[in-house]
Amino acid sequence: MIDKSSPLPIYYQIEEQIKEQIMSGILEPGDMLRSEREYAEYYQVSRMTVRQAINNLVSLGLIYKKKGSGTFVQEKKIEQALHGLTSFTEDMRSRGLTPSSRLIDFSIIPATQVVAKELMIEEHTPVYEIKRIRLGDDIPIAFETNIIPANLVLGLTEEIVANSIYNYVENKLKLHIGSATQVIESATATKAEAELLDIPKQSPILLIERKTFLANGTPLELVKSSYRGDRYKFMININRKS
Repeated sequence: MIDKSSPLPIYYQIEEQIKEQIMSGILEPGDMLRSEREYAEYYQVSRMTVRQAINNLVSLGLIYKKKGSGTFVQEKKIEQALHGLTSFTEDMRSRGLTPSSRLIDFSIIPATQVVAKELMIEEHTPVYEIKRIRLGDDIPIAFETNIIPANLVLGLTEEIVANSIYNYVENKLKLHIGSATQVIESATATKAEAELLDIPKQSPILLIERKTFLANGTPLELVKSSYRGDRYKFMININRKS
C-alpha cells in the first residue's frame, strides 16, 4: 500500500510499486495492467493521480497503452552492443531469437551520383536495391534498405537476401568483411514505416545509417534501417582516457 503521510508524492509511490512488479517479474511482458479505476479504488486515490503514475511509466517505456484494449507491460528491448560488426541475423541468434526477413523489394537499378560516390563506383553502375522487414521471433524489429554493387556481389538472389547477405558474401563469395561506419539518430515513424513495423504513426524509432567495407577497403554496402524504439536499444562500454 501507499503511505499518504510520506513526503513522496502519491503518484510516485504508485509508479514505483508498479515498476517494482515489472522488474521483479510479477508483471510480465504482455500482461495487462489494472484499469485506472481499479487502481484508484485499490489505493483509495483519484484517477488523476493514477493517470499520472501510468503516464510516467509509459514515458519510461515500461508499459504502453493500446486504444480500446487497455495498458500492457512492454516487451523487453533487444540490446545490441556498439562494438564488433555483426549482421542482423547474427545479432538475433546471439540473443536466442529466430531471425527472418520479409522481402519488400529486390531490384537492380543504376547508381545515382550520390550512391556512386559513397560506393566508389561509376555513376549508373548497376546496384542491388533491397528492402526488407527484419524480424525476431516473427516480430518486426526493423525496416532496412540495402544498396550493394552488383558487380562486386555476384549472384545475389531473392532467396539469399531473405536470409543473411553477410553469410553469402563471406562463405560463398569468400569476401572478407572488415569494418563499417555507423550513424544513429532518433526519429519518429512515418506512416509507411509505422505500417511496415506494425507500430502507431509518429512512434519513436532509431534511424541507423551504415557503410560497410571489405577488409581491403572496398565499400560493400550502404544500409539505412529504421528500428523500433520500443524493441531495440544500444549499449556501449566507455573507458576514460588516461
